[in-house]
Order: sequence, then C-alpha cells, then structure tokens
Amino acid sequence: MPFRPRYTGLIDRYRDRLPVNDDTRLISLGEGNTPLLKLNNIPKLIGKDVDIYVKYEGLNPTGSFKDRGMTMAVTKAVEEGSKAIICASTGNTSAAAAAYAARAGITAFVIIPDGKIAQGKLAQAMMHNAVVIQIKGNFDEGMQLVKDVAEHAPVTIVNSINPYRLQGQKTAAFEIIEELGRAPDYHCLPVGNAGNITAHWIGYCEYSSASGDHVTEACAYCHGNCKYAGGAIVGNRPKMVGYQANGSAPFMRGAMVDDPETVATAIRIGHPQSWDMAWKVKEESQGWFDECSDEEILAAQKLLAEKEGIFCEPASATSVAGALRDIQSGKIPEGSTVVCTLTGHGLKDPDIAIKQSSSPVITVDATLDSVRDAIINNLAR
Repeated sequence: MPFRPRYTGLIDRYRDRLPVNDDTRLISLGEGNTPLLKLNNIPKLIGKDVDIYVKYEGLNPTGSFKDRGMTMAVTKAVEEGSKAIICASTGNTSAAAAAYAARAGITAFVIIPDGKIAQGKLAQAMMHNAVVIQIKGNFDEGMQLVKDVAEHAPVTIVNSINPYRLQGQKTAAFEIIEELGRAPDYHCLPVGNAGNITAHWIGYCEYSSASGDHVTEACAYCHGNCKYAGGAIVGNRPKMVGYQANGSAPFMRGAMVDDPETVATAIRIGHPQSWDMAWKVKEESQGWFDECSDEEILAAQKLLAEKEGIFCEPASATSVAGALRDIQSGKIPEGSTVVCTLTGHGLKDPDIAIKQSSSPVITVDATLDSVRDAIINNLAR
C-alpha cells in the first residue's frame, strides 16, 4: 500500500503562491487542509434544492481560521528578525498568535478586552505563555493601542492589517476550489474585522486569473506579496456574502459602531480594519452584507450540532444563519452551490453552548435497572 506524503502545513503546500523563499524557515503547526463538509440533513429540513457545504476551520491547530494567517505572519516576522509579536484580539487571534510564537521561540503580547473574551480562548493564550494584557475597553480600543505601541516598541503586529495574514487566509479558497472542482456560487462568512472575506476574495481572484496581473482592485490588497499559480484557471468566482450580528453591524449601518455587543464574541467588532477592502469585495463579487440576531445565530449553532454533528462557536454559525434565511427567501436561488465558513470550534466558548443545550444530564443509581430504564425512557427523544 503506497504511503501518502506527510502534510506539513499550508505554506509548504502552496509555496509557489505565497511570499516565501526556498530557504525561509516555516513556522507551522500543520494548519489548513480542513474538511469541506456537505450538509445532509439541514437542506431537507428547509425543503430547498441547494448544495450547502461548510468549511470547518475549527479543526485548525488552535481551533480557528486564524491559524492560516498566523503561520504566514509569524513566518515572515521571524524571517525579518523580529523577536516579538503583538495583537489585539477578541480571542481567536490571541490563541493563534500565542501558539505560533511559542512554536517560533519568540514572545507574544496579546491585548484583550477585560471580561469580553471566551474562557476557552483566554486559556489557550495563557497556556502558550503569551503576555496577556487586559484593557478596560473593547477590541477597537485595543487595536488602536496595538498600532500606537508598535511605533514605540520592537514588536511586529500580527492582526489582519498585516498583509501576510491575508496571504495565509486566502488558501482556504484554494482548498475549496480543489475539492469542488470549481468555485461555489455563493460564499458566506461571518464578518467582524472583515479580513477573512477580503482574503477569500484574493484567493478566488488568483485562481481565476490567467496571468500574473492583478485582476481586481481588492486583489491588489496583497501589496504585491502574492505569487500566481500560473495555469490553475477556474472560470467562476462566487458572490461573497458577509453576515454580521445585529449589535455589531457597521457594514449594515454604513458607519463604525462604537459600542458593539453580541453573544458572538469573535465578531464583536465595531471598527473593522479591512473596512474599505470589504466594501470593494462586495461590489466586485456582486455580493451583499446582512445581519443576524443573536437568537438566529444561536439557533443555527444548535441546528448544526444537533442535525449535522458539527460543533462551531456562535460567531461561526452566523454564516449559516444568514445563508439559510437567504436560501429560504429565494435571494440565494435553488440549484446553487453554497459554502459557509465556520471560523472556530465550539469548544472555544463552552459556556454559551451549555446554556442553550436541551440535552438532559440524567443522574441515576449505579445499577443495571436504573441505567436500562433511563435508556428506554429516552430512546424516543
């Protein structure tokens, strides 16, 4: 039986499309190569003839899509001689930054909003030995502090304003095309800082380009850091659809939101750093932005877990909540192929999951009769 080559991470896999050299030291934890899962039961429930896939980014090493960008950002930081990195975070970025800094042997400083970060994510940053700085403010204030501090301290910013982050994140689009054999008709994502929707569009644009010229204004956001595959041509590009939470929806308000609030902590961002580029992605792809209530988001999270066996954090479920609503309304027509990005694993925020779970915990005596009766009484549940 032939052996399959060992997977060594997305930079090594897509080296010819990323800004690295043959002698670049790669900082990797085996990120990427995440499952693209077709939903089997939910489409039947809504009675629509639509192929819905979820890109389960929660199965990256630190449990979120942030690993895709962080492997590139930290690799380049180390290549440029940096001894420390810094980020502001609602949780997932801090977890990824801390892990990849540990892998590289450098220091990670993470600025987080006090009391506004899920415990699972905070635990990751602390276990990876990051220097955690909690501020009495929100993510947006933290992001401004990161920018200010970087002007006065020898640290490299690894938030999505770092163009290498988007270079890593674009590889999710490559993987989707390679599995489907084409780009989907619609790609739906949660939107917080808006770097991910921009990165996916860069990836789709590169795959659809027959030459080394940038084909879109949004694609130019790579600042010349990309390398084209040369010959990997795909005819279609998807409509990019970004969904936000009601209480944190600057793209729906048409202006920044100073005090964002939502149960979906990963997208509790009122001042997106990729604001201008995300608008360009919407226009170029002929997509749209929309918003979901916290109730819709949590219902979608529960639906995915109960009907498909897929456990994602609340922010991730925003993409599915919005897509299902637009499929049911006909805005996304029947016959479409839809991909929804699930940005993080459900264990990132276990407290929210437990609070909304309807599955009972049954306490019985440690006897055969008691356990048997409990099973029989709940078989039809």
